[in-house]
Amino acid sequence: MTELLYQLDSYIKDFDAVVTAVDPDQRAVYLDRTAFYPGGGGQPCDFGVLVSDSRRYAVSQVARGNAHIIAGDELPAVGETVRASVDWTRRYQLMRTHTALHILCGVVWRDYGASVTGGNMEPLKGRMDFEFERLQKDLVGEIEARINAEVAAARDVIVRILAREEAFKIPDLIRTKINLLPEGIAEVRTVELVGLDLQADGGTHVANTREVGRIHITDYKSKGGINKRIYIELDE
Repeated sequence: MTELLYQLDSYIKDFDAVVTAVDPDQRAVYLDRTAFYPGGGGQPCDFGVLVSDSRRYAVSQVARGNAHIIAGDELPAVGETVRASVDWTRRYQLMRTHTALHILCGVVWRDYGASVTGGNMEPLKGRMDFEFERLQKDLVGEIEARINAEVAAARDVIVRILAREEAFKIPDLIRTKINLLPEGIAEVRTVELVGLDLQADGGTHVANTREVGRIHITDYKSKGGINKRIYIELDE
């Protein structure tokens, strides 16, 4: 089992780890601990490097099962200790973007009662789909003002790991379809924007909404029926 450092501390940039397995066919390296996010929930995986002595191995992808995919021909050996570094510029942009989407989700749920039906992101931009019957320019402008007010409110972002039974008692988590989690999952990771939003979530986030910066709604469109899509971008 790999210790998932990113689950409770998204700000870990560098860490030491031991290579526990290598798959030459997949160019995959497995570590005893990692701060690399493997992707999921609409958030892309991290990139970075592993360093052992004078050798550097570029991590070009992190796959499910915490497989660190290496670009290039050489691979580290099992048992080798490596110094790992996450591409911090990209990671922090994704952290800001992910928290921005939670702000959007929280405002739309709180103020308009619209559920989320999907979402995706890349560094500094993303989109979310909502069950809105009507979405017009004046309402979009109102939503943009309200989400930026939540950025200015400087709400703390708190991550917890809860027992499944405890998580099920939180009404706000129902809209994230927590009930679809397999029975074998005993613990649920939650992300709370204090006073605004609480969701089951596996991704990386900033510690306070003020770190997100200005959020711009750049476009919106209907995806059919009551399914409406909102696009956001963040400043550099």
